[in-house]
Amino acid sequence: MSGFRHVVMFKWAAGTTTSQQDEVAARLTGLTGVIPEIAAYSVGADAGVNQGNYDFVVVGDFADKDAYLAYRDHPAHRAVIDEYIKPILAERAAIQYFC
Repeated sequence: MSGFRHVVMFKWAAGTTTSQQDEVAARLTGLTGVIPEIAAYSVGADAGVNQGNYDFVVVGDFADKDAYLAYRDHPAHRAVIDEYIKPILAERAAIQYFC
């Protein structure tokens, strides 16, 4: 693929429930029907194979940097972050790169 990739990993705060994690996954997945700039999108919980991993990952592919920026700043995406992710977030790591 020739484009732009966004990868973000989360560690959830102590006490975060499975239901809250499932809601984050559902809300993020739902963005594919709302934000047309998303070319491909994958979300998932850590498989638990290695200790010390982050708890959850989002991988988004976009045609270019401008498409990513449209996604990043889209009100629906911002709402998921503010309403569902930030309340349970302990740590976040992210990277964007041309692929």
